[in-house]
Amino acid sequence: MDKFKPLLTFTQKQQTNLGFGLIALLTAGSEHIFSVFAFKCPCNDWSFIYGNVCLLVPALALLILGYMMSNKTWKLFTGLCLRRSKLCRFSYAFGFLCVFLQITTTAMIAPLSWIAVALLRGVYFECLMTGANITLFRRTLCNEKFPHCWKELEKFPCDGTSIPQSERMAVLSIIRAESQVLGWMLIASVMMFTFLLTCMARCYSPISYMQLKFWRVYSQKESDYLDIYTAQHAEKLAKRNLTSFFELTKPVPMKSPPKHAWEKISSFYKYRSMDEYYSILHKYVSTCEDLENPTARASVKSENDFSSPAALAFLDDGKLAL
Repeated sequence: MDKFKPLLTFTQKQQTNLGFGLIALLTAGSEHIFSVFAFKCPCNDWSFIYGNVCLLVPALALLILGYMMSNKTWKLFTGLCLRRSKLCRFSYAFGFLCVFLQITTTAMIAPLSWIAVALLRGVYFECLMTGANITLFRRTLCNEKFPHCWKELEKFPCDGTSIPQSERMAVLSIIRAESQVLGWMLIASVMMFTFLLTCMARCYSPISYMQLKFWRVYSQKESDYLDIYTAQHAEKLAKRNLTSFFELTKPVPMKSPPKHAWEKISSFYKYRSMDEYYSILHKYVSTCEDLENPTARASVKSENDFSSPAALAFLDDGKLAL
């Protein structure tokens, strides 16, 4: 896993089409390797199940992996069982669903890429459709030109059969053409949906294009520095505790953010037209009146403030969690 960290780090920082394109490219490469070295159609009654499993189960696994590797997923679900009563409120439930939809949109890149590339290659679709016991499909595909088609269709994807080569290739070419049509339709639909969603998000963006670019840079820098400061503070705290333990001395007083501060900056930030803050951390340090008194209760509410508009989704971007 360590060997792939530079590539994954590069991908998670690219909250643009370049990063999404890289994920799709890696998925397409994985599909090609699997189809060449691992996939082998059984050419019997198992063909339909085997083809469907090879087409859909890897896509499902990639979807789950996309959820698991998104920090935004864990940001949404951490402590949710203690906030179950809030889910009964319409505004909270609607915000929860909006955030989950944003996570799903990003997580769907890899599984849709797998399905689209698999359909364009056609090998999985050939296997599952030749094994499908669907009377209407076989009646449409098999006619008087293909005498062996109706009873021996499941054997068509395999070599070394008694079925004439010309008949096999003619039938398989029809199935492969159907598969490629479905693949291109899927690609076109996803691209159109993405384009319309982006247009709608930008249309309702409360800030201008240049401020949006600045916000993107700020969000990335804040995330990078937060990781650095967290590691440094954790290191100092660990050294202090170990020194106190081994030297049998009282620990040196050391300030750390209180629990409610961590809860607040872990929530989602919703941008309002009158706000001047670029993140929930920016809002917390700018409006909290008790920063000098860590034991006091912060004046900023600590409840989750759900997602920003889709155009500002990068503010709570889902980075790969390694």
